[in-house]
Amino acid sequence: MTRWNYVFGAMTVVACLTSTHALADEAVRPKVAPVGSPKTAKTQVLEAGAKVLQGNAPLKGFDVYLVGFHPMKAQPEHQMEAHHYCHQMNEDFAQCVLFDSNTANANMNGVEYIISEKLFESLPEDEKKYWHPHNGEILSGQLQAPGLPRVAEKALMRTKINSYGKTWHVWNTGHKGMAADKLPLGDPMLAWSFNRDGEAMPGLVEKRDRRMGLSTPEARKDRADLVPLAKPQSGVDALKGGFKRPTRDLPGVTDKRSALSSPPVKP
Repeated sequence: MTRWNYVFGAMTVVACLTSTHALADEAVRPKVAPVGSPKTAKTQVLEAGAKVLQGNAPLKGFDVYLVGFHPMKAQPEHQMEAHHYCHQMNEDFAQCVLFDSNTANANMNGVEYIISEKLFESLPEDEKKYWHPHNGEILSGQLQAPGLPRVAEKALMRTKINSYGKTWHVWNTGHKGMAADKLPLGDPMLAWSFNRDGEAMPGLVEKRDRRMGLSTPEARKDRADLVPLAKPQSGVDALKGGFKRPTRDLPGVTDKRSALSSPPVKP
């Protein structure tokens, strides 16, 4: 049994035991609904028939739920809360569908692919600029798996240390400081990760925590023993200096280029 399968098996058992409580705590309403006429009775009948007669095999396996935050790489102050529903395809590759909430009326607003450090290092250099590092999201406590007990969540996060994500958001459905578009408009936006304290807009993380009953400070404290596992990553400094606020380094979150250029520590 692979490490991921072991972790996921334990998560599945725990999720079954706690699912009712977790779902009650997780409800987050979308900020916008797409424009359009209400469904007709004919459409509803066709949907019901399709549900009975057609399969949805590609959607099975998107069982891992994560919630975090994404700044846009070209516009760092354009930031949003992102609800990920992920399918771990193998030990090194996962694919996620992104939504603006976790209810039945959630708007799909992006996709993310997650790869291991090993796969990232195999990429052409010109491709690596599209992939953001994950250690800052994990060690800061911002990335969380709502509904999972802390021990299961930590085991999940351990498997994602040193990983990378390629994320495209295709719909601005509203976030702090920017009104929502009622339809997907414009070009896809390449998203990035927060890698320093202070990069998130004031109140963004705290509001999520209050609404969902989460605690970023507690998660950070609990994950402190993951810091020694964190290696320097590419892209940590990609947005450095691009925010309107002072920022502070996170323990264990280091840019690979900075680490290579630093003088060796004398014994």
